[in-house]
Amino acid sequence: MSSLESLALPLTMYSAPCLLVLCFASALAAEPDLPARNLVLDLDAAKRLTLEDGDKVAAWRSETPEAPATDFVKRDEGRPERGSGRPTLRKDIPELNGKPALVFRQQELVCLEEDRFDPLTTGKGNTWIAILAVHEQRVGLKDVNSFFGNLRNGEKFEGVWGCLDDDNTVWWGARNGLTFGRFDENNPKVTGPRLEQGKFHLLAGRMGAGDGTVALELFVNAATRVARADFPVNIRANPSRMALGQERDAIQHPGVESFDGEIARLLVWERPLTDEELESAIRTLQATYFPRP
Repeated sequence: MSSLESLALPLTMYSAPCLLVLCFASALAAEPDLPARNLVLDLDAAKRLTLEDGDKVAAWRSETPEAPATDFVKRDEGRPERGSGRPTLRKDIPELNGKPALVFRQQELVCLEEDRFDPLTTGKGNTWIAILAVHEQRVGLKDVNSFFGNLRNGEKFEGVWGCLDDDNTVWWGARNGLTFGRFDENNPKVTGPRLEQGKFHLLAGRMGAGDGTVALELFVNAATRVARADFPVNIRANPSRMALGQERDAIQHPGVESFDGEIARLLVWERPLTDEELESAIRTLQATYFPRP
């Protein structure tokens, strides 16, 4: 049995030399108030991890009610040292109600399915929610420190990305492949506040559906919008592989456009949630990760 095949085993702990697959039984019950329709990605640091060499994460699996299982795996191509791109599991974080997170230090996990997440920016719209903390960002491409993205690896880099400036100001955007600019009307930058270093935040983005000009919105720690921009959808755009910890499968220079920080949860819907759905999802996740005394 391969390490990825073993991820499918529920409620088990599978071990082999330098390999451990973790699945915590207490975390398997899905939150009842999270919208299920078109939920295409749910990465939870308490579930479906393949560990190597103790606490190094070699794979992270998403399983959702209406979408096939999706694996994000370590990527050695382009790195001079094998295994150096693996994030680290941090357990029992008090600020997260005892839940874990993955620590990324210019590292990445990549979904190798080329077209899996193309529809997010080619007409269907999307909503994403992340529970993450930021560390001090290291020098790379100025003000591009990405915690997720599926930009094309070349040409005009169409796709979607969530990022931080070098001072940890959060932003996200989409690129439609019509121009290269960073940034212009085809590549808007939806900018929010500067995030407090070392503190976990709930971030969300929403992109409208349709083949015209749609809204991109950003939310930080609440269902109140903090920023908005217009985005001209290109239904012929061709995004690429989704990556965690950087903006794309950047094998030419891994780590250069990556972020330093921690991800406890990442959810993506292949549609814009309604205001009511978004508010409910945020409320549910806040109760899960940041319960009030």
